[in-house]
Amino acid sequence: QVHLVESGGGSVQPGESLRLSCTASEFILDYYAIGWFRQAPGKEREGVLCINGNDGTTHSKYRAEGRFTLSRDSANNTVYLQMNKLQPEDTGVYFCAFASDRHYCRLREHDYDYWGQGTQVTVSS
Repeated sequence: QVHLVESGGGSVQPGESLRLSCTASEFILDYYAIGWFRQAPGKEREGVLCINGNDGTTHSKYRAEGRFTLSRDSANNTVYLQMNKLQPEDTGVYFCAFASDRHYCRLREHDYDYWGQGTQVTVSS
């Protein structure tokens, strides 16, 4: 069973940046889709960005475009979510997830069958 561990969350002020990491217990990044999801207080979980396993192409939810980028370090089994110019509405628990039967990613929760425990991001002044 694949385990995912997120890290890098914290409390920042509006306009600041954070980089979240998602490290997998096995070598999966070059094959299967990885997604980042966010759950804001009182809201349903939503997709933010994902990366194809086969070609590394990323896909983003419109609100994340231009401020959030996703990259991977396959040698270290780690995917990074770089978040710039953070705003209070970016506050939430961020989860990474792995789709064991998909190479191409989509921002749909039901595509993903392994999830990390989440890391809290709080943006406030």
